Parts: sequence; C-alpha cells; structure tokens
Amino acid sequence: MVRTILVVGAGKSTSYLLNYFLKKSDEENTHINIGDLHPENIPDDFAKHPNCTVFELDIFNEQERKKAISEASIVVSMLPARMHINVAHDCIEFEKHFITASYISDELRALDAAAKEKGLVFMNEIGLDPGIDHMSAMEVIDRIRGAGGKMLLFESFTGGLVAPESDTNLWNYKFTWNPRNVVLAGQGGAAKFIQEGTYKYIPYQKLFRRTEFLEIEDFGSFEVYANRDSLKYREAYGLQDALTLYRGTMRRVGFSKAWQMFVILGMTDDSYTIENSEGMSYREFVNLFLPYSPTDSVELKLRHYLKIDQDDIMWGKLLELNLFDPTKRIPLKNATPAQMLQYILEESWTLKEHEKDMIVMYHKFGYELNGEKKQIDANMVVIGENRTYTAMSKTVGLPVAMATLQILNGKITTPGVQIPINKEVYKPILDELKANGIRFKEYEVPYLGYNPDSVAS
Repeated sequence: MVRTILVVGAGKSTSYLLNYFLKKSDEENTHINIGDLHPENIPDDFAKHPNCTVFELDIFNEQERKKAISEASIVVSMLPARMHINVAHDCIEFEKHFITASYISDELRALDAAAKEKGLVFMNEIGLDPGIDHMSAMEVIDRIRGAGGKMLLFESFTGGLVAPESDTNLWNYKFTWNPRNVVLAGQGGAAKFIQEGTYKYIPYQKLFRRTEFLEIEDFGSFEVYANRDSLKYREAYGLQDALTLYRGTMRRVGFSKAWQMFVILGMTDDSYTIENSEGMSYREFVNLFLPYSPTDSVELKLRHYLKIDQDDIMWGKLLELNLFDPTKRIPLKNATPAQMLQYILEESWTLKEHEKDMIVMYHKFGYELNGEKKQIDANMVVIGENRTYTAMSKTVGLPVAMATLQILNGKITTPGVQIPINKEVYKPILDELKANGIRFKEYEVPYLGYNPDSVAS
C-alpha cells in the first residue's frame, strides 16, 4: 500500500526536502502531497513528478485542511511557526505523526500528553538551528559523559551567510532565509546566558556591540552576538551544572557594528506604523529619524548623529544601500520602520540566481575528565549550489525529510512533543547527513574556558 507524506507549505527552505522525498519515493513506496496557498510557485520538477500531487491549501479552511491531513500517513508542516497549531491539533484528532523545523511553542507543548496517549511522534526543531545544532551537540556531549567526563562549558553559534565567491558587498551579507527575522533579530527581551558561573544579560540596544570573535579554518574570521535565551536548553541538554552556556548568531566581522546604526536610528522598530509610508523615498525614510535642520543635508545630519566621517567604512556601507536616493520609493502602506528597512535591504541583499549562500556552525565543548580539563572545538561549513538549492534549504530540509522517513518506517518511535536530542533520533540522521556532505570537523584544543578579552565593549 502506498504511503502518503503530506507537506504543508512549500517555501524557500523546501527544495532539498521535496527533492529528497521524491528521490526516495519509489523505494519507500511513498506519494508526496504538497498543499500550499500558492501551488503555482512549486517548480515543475516537483509538481510534474509521477509520485507527487500539488494542490491549493489554505490552512485556515478547516474542511480542506482536515481532509488533507486525514488522508495522509504522516504530516510535515513547513508553515510559519505561528500556523503550526491547527495542523498539530488535526494530527492529534486523526492520529498522524507530525514533523516541523520550528521551535516548540507553548501551544504545541500542551499537546504532549495527547500525543503520548496516542503513540504519536511530534518532532520539532529538526532543521538547522534549531535542529542540527541539537543533534551534533548531543552526540559529543553524550560521548563525553559516556567516557566519564563532566561538562563545564558549551557554546554554540550558527550563521546563515553568503558564500565567499558571492560576497560582493561591504556588509559581507545577503539574505539566505526570512528577511523579517533578520531585521527583528534580538528583539523581545534581553539576551541571557551564563559565563563562568555568572548570569549575563544584554539589552537589545547593546546587543550588537557585545560581540565575540572566532576563526574557522579556511574561512577566516567571524563575530558572534548572543541569542535571546541561551538557557532554554539547559535542562534538555543536561547542562544544569555547566559554568558556561552561551548560544549566538554568527556574522562576518564588522556586520554587527554597522547594524547598530539602524538600531540607534530606530529603523528596526516594529511597534508602530508610519501613516504616509506608501510612496516614501528612501531618503525621506532616513530623514524621519533625524533632527530638523533648515540648512544641513540628510547626509550631514546622519553623519553628525552617528558620529561617522565620510571616509569611515560605515558611511560606505550606508551609501551602498542607496539610502539617500530620492527616486527610489517604498510601496508599503502603513508600514512599520522595520518593514520599510526590510524592503530597502532586500533590494541590495537578495541572492542572484547563480549566487551561493553558506551555513557555518561552531560548537565549543569544555569538560573535565580524570581530573584534567579538556576542550573540543567543532565546526561545520556548507556551501549552497545556487539561489534555489541553498545551503540553508539543504541544512533545514534534509534533517526534516530524514526524520520523517525514520518515523514513518518505525525507527523513531518515542512518542510525544520533542526535540531531536535522543540517540534514537540523532545518530541515524547525523550519519545520513554525513553521506550528504553535512559533517563536522572536530579539534582537540587546550581548555581555555571563558576569555573576557574576546568580548567587545
């Protein structure tokens, strides 16, 4: 009997996911149903495959949604995180396993007892970050503990960046995932983590000026700013006694200092709308955030406000974005400053068809074994093929697809709402990821602990 995999939502991160499912469809005896609000955007390579059916699906249409889910053998939701919950409720009702790459929401967590009662695997956070970060971290942590070691330190950083051969702007950055998430990064509360036994908090207005620096062999220097809550996985990873637990986002050196200009100006604010935003020029948008002057130009006012000179690289970065162009217009009605900034940035930072992205992930494990402090550094670098087959879609989509087949084939069986931190889940998926070129390099290095000299003021 043919088994049906329902994929709900088929956006930018699904190219490798769908390709994997369809390549495996004959040997796995599966048919792929893709339900999306805009089925016309699904590439013909997928839509015309004999083992694939593409159809229009509005997930807020309860009748259509329930029909699609009731007919599936297993359900993969690649929708925006806030839209998973209706799909998840239907999966409980129709007793279907459920897989998503998104963070577990409180609403989803509340379904844990119902999922366990019905023997359903509700696998979440099985993409890149969260996902590969969990699995690769737990593989090393479990190995250290298995040898009798005690964890002292864990740091984990991930960046979705532009590949060196496609790095053509002064920001050393282009969008490789949801631009809105990039613009709003770090908002919603202070970043918190623990270093050498001391809790640390960084408010949003200081986040991009408190960076750490690291090197990746063959790929040069990077900087890291703290994620919002590094402690949320403390219990899941079993790191309650670790002296340092710190997670962050990677960028090329200099990005954060430049991004701080937008924070200072107020351009990343998403809390209010600008009534006359539609048709506003880029230059007028910049002028919104500057003092009035009957004589000074927008450029001069901004340089004075930010205390930057004309020969400063920061000034060059702003010019590169055409921020002072009076002819370029923003077509957004009643938009927030963050939405307007995103529109401007997308014009400059969108990958061209032939350009490649890059995923970089770095872990640091500090531990004590037989009375001796030791350290393992591990990193992973993945380069995309082009704008469609990106490193982001590969590292997000493949773990989701692999977990789906493992669950469908009865190899992952532990029920409940969960993340991929158990060996039953991470070992087969990491092994298969290695076969697809997604692997970590590990280095044993002297134990350094926390180095305060690496933190910018």
